[in-house]
Amino acid sequence: MDTLHRVCAGLDVHKDTVVACVRCLDDRSRAHQEVKTFGTTTPDLLELLDWLLQHQVPIVAMESTGVYWKPIFNLLEGPVEVLLVNPEHIKKVPGRKTDVKDCEWIAQLLQHGLLKASFVPPRPIRELRDLTRQRTQLVGEKASVSNRIQKVLEDANLKLGSVASDVLGVSGRDMLRSLLAGVDSAEALANLARGRLRDKLPQLRKALQGRVTEHHRFLLGMQLDHLTHLEALIGRLEQRIYQEMEKDRPPEPPEPKPPGGSADAASAAKPGMPAGGAGPSEPAAPDSGGLGLWQSLWLLVTIPGINRRTAEVVLAEIGTDMSRFATPQQLASWAGLCPGNNESAGKRRSGRTPHGDRWLRSILVQAAWAASHTKATYLSAQYRRLARRRGKKKALVAVAHTLLVMCYEVLSKGEAYQELGADYLDRLEPDRRTKQLVRQLEKLGHKVTLEPQTAA
Repeated sequence: MDTLHRVCAGLDVHKDTVVACVRCLDDRSRAHQEVKTFGTTTPDLLELLDWLLQHQVPIVAMESTGVYWKPIFNLLEGPVEVLLVNPEHIKKVPGRKTDVKDCEWIAQLLQHGLLKASFVPPRPIRELRDLTRQRTQLVGEKASVSNRIQKVLEDANLKLGSVASDVLGVSGRDMLRSLLAGVDSAEALANLARGRLRDKLPQLRKALQGRVTEHHRFLLGMQLDHLTHLEALIGRLEQRIYQEMEKDRPPEPPEPKPPGGSADAASAAKPGMPAGGAGPSEPAAPDSGGLGLWQSLWLLVTIPGINRRTAEVVLAEIGTDMSRFATPQQLASWAGLCPGNNESAGKRRSGRTPHGDRWLRSILVQAAWAASHTKATYLSAQYRRLARRRGKKKALVAVAHTLLVMCYEVLSKGEAYQELGADYLDRLEPDRRTKQLVRQLEKLGHKVTLEPQTAA
C-alpha cells in the first residue's frame, strides 16, 4: 500500500489514560514504532504534546470516544493536525485486543491514508454548539415539568387542560398561583381567565371543581419553582447565544439628521435593529464582506420554515464554511437525512435513514413541519405531494432533506433564498401535468378536447 505519512501517531483514548503510538519509516522504508501511556490531566496532555513534537509528528489520529476526546483535541489542535475518526471505520480484526494494539492499528491505518476525518468545526462554532444543545436539553426538561404539572392537576381532578389550550399560559399560571394560595372556589379561579378564555367561563367553572389537598399544593409549588428556574436558565442561554451571533454584525451606518435638528420619529429605530422595526428574528442584510455568523443567520431565515432559533442550531451544527462538505448530498448523509444504502445481489434490503447528527435532524424536521404549513411555497407543495404517497412522517424527512440542501446552497453561494413557487414542478414538465389533469377529467366522465391558447 502507498504511504502518505512517513511520521504519524495513533491515540487510544480512555477516561483516565491515553495510549500513544508513534510510527515512522526509516530510509529503507522500514516501520518503527514507539508506544507510551499518558494520563488525561492537563499536565499529562501537555507532556504528550511535547513527546509528539519531539518526534516531529505532524498528524495524529484518534477515535471519537464519548466526550473524552475533547480535551485532547483542544490541546493538540494547532501544533499538530488532529484527525477525529469514527470508531466504526477502524474496527480492529478480532483477537489480541489491547490498548497498545489499538493505538498501533490506528497509527498504521493513518500512515497509509486509510482513515477519514470526521467533521469538527472551529472553536467558535463548537462553543456555539454547546450553547444551543444545552438550550435544547433545557427546553426538553421544561416540557417534562409541564407534563408533571398536568399529571398533578389530573390527580386532583382539575380538568383545566381540557378547556384551556395552554395550561401554563398567563391565565393558567394565575389559577395555579391562586390554588397554591389556598383558593378552592371554582368561581374565583374561573374569573382569573383572560382574553378569549373568558368565552369558556361555564366550562372553566365545571372543570375547576376538584379535590385539591395539601399534598397536591406541595407538588404544584415544587414543580412551578422548577419551571421558573428552567425558564430563567433558558433566558440566560438565549442572551448568551444572541451575544455570540452579534459579534460579527456590521455596525449600523449613522442616520442623517432631519432638517431643523429635531429627532424624526422614523429614524428613532433601536440600535442594532434595521429600519422598519425588524427585531432580532429579522436581522439586517449582510454587507459585501466575509460570511460570518450574523450574515449566515440572515441568509438562513429567508428560507420558509426556518426562524432565528432554527438558524442558530443549524449554524452551530454545520458552521458557516460549506467547503467542508463536497456536495449537499454528503452533508445530508452526515446529518442522517438521506435514504439508507443497503443492497446485495441486486436486492435492496432497507432504505432506513442512517445515523447522523440528531440535534440537526430533529430541528430540521420541526422546521419541515412549519414549512409544510406555509402558503404557495415549493416546500409545502412537496410535502403534500409526498404525504399522499409515502405518509406524513416520510414526507417530513424528505422536506427536511430539502431544507438542508437549501441551507447548503444559500451558505455556499452567499445569496438569499429565492422562492420557486408551488407550481415549480408543473412548470418543469407542463406536458406531463396536462396529461395527468386530462386523465382525472376522463375518470369523472368528461370528454376533453385540448386547443392551444392563442396569444393576446
